[in-house]
Amino acid sequence: MKTTVAFIGLGAMGYRMAAHLPKHFDTVYVWNRNFAKAKQHATEFGTQAVELDQAVQADIIFSCLPTSQDIDDLIQDLKIKNGAIWVDCTSGVPDAARRQSEYLLKNNIHFLDAPVSGQTIGAENATLTFMVGGSAEAFQIALPAMQAMGKLIKHVGDSGAGFAVKAVNNMMMAVHLCAAAEGFTTLKAHGVDLNEALDCINASSGKSGVTETALPQRILNRSFPLTFALPLLAKDTGIAIDLVRDARLSAPILGLTQSLITTANSLSEPDSDFSTAVKMYESWSKITLD
Repeated sequence: MKTTVAFIGLGAMGYRMAAHLPKHFDTVYVWNRNFAKAKQHATEFGTQAVELDQAVQADIIFSCLPTSQDIDDLIQDLKIKNGAIWVDCTSGVPDAARRQSEYLLKNNIHFLDAPVSGQTIGAENATLTFMVGGSAEAFQIALPAMQAMGKLIKHVGDSGAGFAVKAVNNMMMAVHLCAAAEGFTTLKAHGVDLNEALDCINASSGKSGVTETALPQRILNRSFPLTFALPLLAKDTGIAIDLVRDARLSAPILGLTQSLITTANSLSEPDSDFSTAVKMYESWSKITLD
């Protein structure tokens, strides 16, 4: 396609996501703070490593950075192409998305908050889920580019809605993680074979994404591969709790989970995988989940 696309931020997710774009678009710019990584991406996948000022002259600009503050810092002094669509795949803050959208729209630039789910395997296989907030018209224009990287792409509401869905999704995953840690600790304390129990649960009503993937692929085999860092999960659960408070709701389970994840993060090595939160339970119970 003749539409030019850029991808800003080539971390664990962005590097893999951007790799699919040259299969669908003739011109794909990539930029990363560590510019050597952008050059490596260009060599490996046929993208073009460019300076940031050139990257933001694309028709559709993707970003995938750690926080909304990183996006704020990035867009302040940039001269972005008039009429461009900025698609932010950061797991960001809904209020920040609304503020960023208003700021960019003054220069005729549409902003979509479009966080993704599916972890690095989904980015590798172009099977990510996109949850998108912002202009429905801009969403339709940017949709083919998102489809190059994802399997399920949904417009979930106005600006900020995408970030809200992602925060609540990750909070629910954290709830499942804590519940699984407590449940499987209890089972092992009673001498149950955890792998056989896992098969039973995954064929029953107690199953979740955590029991289907995190437990067998990260925890019970003790591999804990770093694909989604625990500090990022702690950030997302904090965003979810802010949403609860903003709506003046009562959510005791979410509040307790956020406290547990924050504590687990404080006890873990920097940038540990989210699944290492179970080690907090192991330290309390003196029972290892294996």
